[in-house]
Amino acid sequence: MENIYAAILGYLLGSIPFGLVLVKVFRKDDLRQIGSGNIGATNVLRTGSKFLAALTLLLDFSKGFFAILIAQGYFDGPAVTFAAGGAVLGHCFPIWLKFRGGKGVATNAGITLGLVPQIGLIYIFVWLSILAVFRISSVAGMSAVLVASAAAPILGYSELFPILMAIAILVIYLHRENISRIRSGTEPKIGLIKD
Repeated sequence: MENIYAAILGYLLGSIPFGLVLVKVFRKDDLRQIGSGNIGATNVLRTGSKFLAALTLLLDFSKGFFAILIAQGYFDGPAVTFAAGGAVLGHCFPIWLKFRGGKGVATNAGITLGLVPQIGLIYIFVWLSILAVFRISSVAGMSAVLVASAAAPILGYSELFPILMAIAILVIYLHRENISRIRSGTEPKIGLIKD
């Protein structure tokens, strides 16, 4: 039952649609009707507000981090990984938004930092480095989730590999349209995004 409770906890935290709420409150717009319709920070950036995009990024990161932190306080062992999976699923498939959410990159960054700080720091380093070099959000995010899952067994946390790899596969699947645009050379770069 602990696994179920932890997964529900993670899901409920992960499903808070911060991007949607912030854009609604501060710009009176429905984020789902802008750009890709995604509720994550990259699409919030399409509203023209770097502040709201940064705040969305921070809050989406925080809900993954606190899902792990709270789960670690109440549950033992594998239940924490269920909270991790639940948080990503909640962000990507929130029941309140008819299961249409974000792509999980920022939330997963918070999860990895909560699970193992070293893996989280590697995740963030890869994410920001790739973003700085290529300025393509999707490439940075997909690179980060793959490197983080690979880092787990290398650093001696083999028990985390299954959940981190499962999350990586989900994140990459949710980026399938981005992958098509990358292959065709039409994926927009950060700073050059247009509605």
